[in-house]
Amino acid sequence: QFLNRGRGPAVRGPRAQMDRDLYKEAMQRTLQDDSSIYKDRLTLIEASVEDLLYDERKAKSSVITSSSGQTTANIMNGVNGNYIIPQNDEDRFRIQGVEIKKNDDNESSEELYAPSVVITTGTFLRGMLLLGHDRFAGGRQLRTDEDLIEPPSVGLAHTFMEKFKFQLGRLKTGTPARINGDTIDWSVCPIQPTENPATPFSFLAEGRNPRNIAADRIIACHQSATNDKTHELVLKYEDTLPRYDGGLDGTGNGPRYCPSIYKKVQRFPERKSHNCFLEPEGLNTNLVYPNGMSGPYPPEIQLEILRTMKGLEEVEIIKPGYDVEYDFCNPLHTIGHTLETKLVKGLYLAGQICGTTGYEEAAAQGIMAGANAASSNEPFILGRDEAYIGVLIDDLVTRGTTEPYRMFTSRAEYRISLRQDNADLRLTEKAAQAGLIASPDRMQALKHRQDEITTSLQQLNDFSLKVTDWAEQYPETMGYAKKDRTDKKTAVQVLQMPHVTLDQILSVADIDIPFRVADTVEAMIKYQAYEESQQRDMESWRKAQGMTLPATLVYSQEHLPTLSAEELEKLNLQRPRTLADAAKISGITPQSLVYLHQHVNKIFAKQKQQQKENLKEEEDLSSRRQQHAS
Repeated sequence: QFLNRGRGPAVRGPRAQMDRDLYKEAMQRTLQDDSSIYKDRLTLIEASVEDLLYDERKAKSSVITSSSGQTTANIMNGVNGNYIIPQNDEDRFRIQGVEIKKNDDNESSEELYAPSVVITTGTFLRGMLLLGHDRFAGGRQLRTDEDLIEPPSVGLAHTFMEKFKFQLGRLKTGTPARINGDTIDWSVCPIQPTENPATPFSFLAEGRNPRNIAADRIIACHQSATNDKTHELVLKYEDTLPRYDGGLDGTGNGPRYCPSIYKKVQRFPERKSHNCFLEPEGLNTNLVYPNGMSGPYPPEIQLEILRTMKGLEEVEIIKPGYDVEYDFCNPLHTIGHTLETKLVKGLYLAGQICGTTGYEEAAAQGIMAGANAASSNEPFILGRDEAYIGVLIDDLVTRGTTEPYRMFTSRAEYRISLRQDNADLRLTEKAAQAGLIASPDRMQALKHRQDEITTSLQQLNDFSLKVTDWAEQYPETMGYAKKDRTDKKTAVQVLQMPHVTLDQILSVADIDIPFRVADTVEAMIKYQAYEESQQRDMESWRKAQGMTLPATLVYSQEHLPTLSAEELEKLNLQRPRTLADAAKISGITPQSLVYLHQHVNKIFAKQKQQQKENLKEEEDLSSRRQQHAS
């Protein structure tokens, strides 16, 4: 399904629901088969990483408990006192590999040597599963086996804390129960239809409909929703929820933007209902994922809550949902823009260990950490104006995070130009320069699209009609024009008008725009003026970062309506002194900083005007007194 198709190109995006088992099998074949292009470049070993191998000589000179050496290093507050982040490679630990234990009967460990190591612990770093008041050490429970828990990674956490003095915190996330699709009354649940043909994710697959969709081998998702009875039970059984190590008063530190059903009901008491999407997990299983219903209540209470919902009155749970609490490293103090750790050369972190949540966020970091770990060239870094990956990593390493971080379009100040339709134009050449592209087909596809876009823009710029002729075609969108007007407008100029579409232009102009570049061409023309304005706003904000924020500034929805509840909450809590201080607060978006800058400018302008008026009044009063005295 193509999300937000009815909205602007900047927020549109393709989404696909995968068969989990088939996807896993396909990826394993891609990596392991003899026909795989990775066959000679990749060795896969199934084992647990027990510890890191590193050059211990550097430990004595790098980690200290005093403030000496401030001229060559930055002092940071670690878990067990102060530690140094060296500025010179000579003063850093040096990674040498990992110690592993294979998943077999042999309990002995092995050492794997490597110049670079990427750590992606997910939820396994001292992971703890929570279900009601029960706690189980582990990082994940297998979805097809209620009793099988994958063990946590404890040795790595010990090394991070005791040897490297990394700042570790606790975050949590949750997964809902898996329910039996055969016990759902699908007939009363609204369907979420699949688009056919579907829009492919890759420009290399342009025009190809996925096999299962073309063959109509798909299972549709459906929708249910909570109600007053659901909410009553959610709050009634609050005392059965787990107590966590992190968060305020043991409430846990979970994701703000994909919260548990308990958090939804608690935060939004005015809401009568919350959506639940019933997502089948595959073509060959009856497992269904009730998206939006995570909540680690005891199993019998989870069942009672689910059965209050439409279509789920007789549902059966195959595996109860649970929460997992795990360690993460504060990215502000731990990593740089390449995702290499500041203290340990050759050690990279990616995913939940850096404080993020979500599959896409983890995948983005994995790409960047892997690219830099494997590269002997210049660091591979994407800017905030180049990719959402650049925004995500810059937010993490310059602001850090105190709660699970998710990527949203609102976090990007350049979101108008960071669109899915131009991702290949923005990033393919950069990826090729970094050695990430092996297929010549991808570069040829890029060149072909670039040529088609250039030709299309030129054709639209060359085609022109009298304003009166344009207006006659579509008076509702192109406006009316006086009959005596003789001036002309190009197709580009007309397309820049708010309600004119490319389809309308093409119905008038004899121009052939290939379907595969139509969205990009239209967006480039439509957004040109907005991108220029966006650039000016950002430049103005950068120059004003030293601006002092009034101590009496009111951070409320009434005074700052474009700011989110999260941003207002954090600004009220921290009361930043300057605009630069506000920019350092995790969760405050650049666009909101621009708005805050404009809002404060208006306050200062009003104050200045008031001062002028007061001065004028004083001068008038003084003049009248002098006249009276004379």
